[in-house]
Amino acid sequence: MSTRITAAVLNTAPGPLELEELAIDDPGPDEVLVKVAYAGLCHSDLHEIDGTFDTQPPIVLGHEAVGRVVAAGPGVPEFAPGDTVVTCLSVHCGTCEYCVTGRQTLCVNRSRLQQDRPRPRLTKGDGRPVRPTAGIGAFAEMILVHKNALVAIPDDIRPETASVLGCAVTTGMGAVLHSASVHAGDSVAVIGLGGVGFSAVQAAQLAGAAQIIGIDVVPGKLERAVRFGATHVVDASKGDPVSAVRAITGTGVHHAFEAVGSGTTAGQAFAMLRPGGTATVMGMIPDSQPVPLRGAELFLQEKRIQGSFMGSNHFKVDVPLYVHFNRMGLLHLDDLVTARCDLATINEGFKALASGREIRVVARVGEV
Repeated sequence: MSTRITAAVLNTAPGPLELEELAIDDPGPDEVLVKVAYAGLCHSDLHEIDGTFDTQPPIVLGHEAVGRVVAAGPGVPEFAPGDTVVTCLSVHCGTCEYCVTGRQTLCVNRSRLQQDRPRPRLTKGDGRPVRPTAGIGAFAEMILVHKNALVAIPDDIRPETASVLGCAVTTGMGAVLHSASVHAGDSVAVIGLGGVGFSAVQAAQLAGAAQIIGIDVVPGKLERAVRFGATHVVDASKGDPVSAVRAITGTGVHHAFEAVGSGTTAGQAFAMLRPGGTATVMGMIPDSQPVPLRGAELFLQEKRIQGSFMGSNHFKVDVPLYVHFNRMGLLHLDDLVTARCDLATINEGFKALASGREIRVVARVGEV
């Protein structure tokens, strides 16, 4: 059996999303069928829409979702119909070397869990398969996902806020708390103040960083940065951000976080470090973009640069913790969502995201 749903499908890349009726399969072993309430619009989705990154249409994009469980397949005792759940694309097997040593984001079986199953998750009316991105495909009325791509959350958090927990918040918070392990008293710079960047700013404040420098080119985001926890802001459109950071700190920062997805800004993150500092790249940098580094700074100053995929998260533990922080007033998650759309206006939502003025855009897909 299957269920008919409406989804926003990318049929050509670059190209717009198109509303279509698709069939979604019933849940098999270790799978959960979820009715989507809200789905966050991510820059990684935008980069597939605009052709920055290669993709294989037809595809249903979207990986940040919140919704309620409709049904669970065999081997899923942890979820029941009616549970409120959040998705995360770092699905993991729990048994490979990386999983058992606590590095689930590097799970060697992630692609298999996202893609391999006896039948397609989604099909068009003529039977052609449609690929759900990351095994999720959140821009649809229902999604069929592996149980290890879901975490249950309490019902007292606003659903539109909850939708960004599984990517933007998890990536930014995790990069600071897990990947870089920022300590109390450290100095921190965050380049790119979107959903990921503002989450990193808030995590740095939670970690006790003494200086938190928010860097962007949009005045409105710089104005918001102080409310999110920044002690200083730098308008990168008005001068060299590396020089500005050095003027603020004297020696450079202990940690710099790149949330733009640009080789240039990754190089700036490395350059603004103090000796012994660490630059953590959270953004998705195209392979065609080189990252400029001064080799002497690597060995003479012992600077480091590292990547952080999805904040090196342990999302089944992290997401409920972030919900708790939000409830206590330690995080301002509601303020991350600054624009809304629905499936019918989702292309307009992506235009708003591309403008750079919004922090996070969220699509309302169905009833809570």
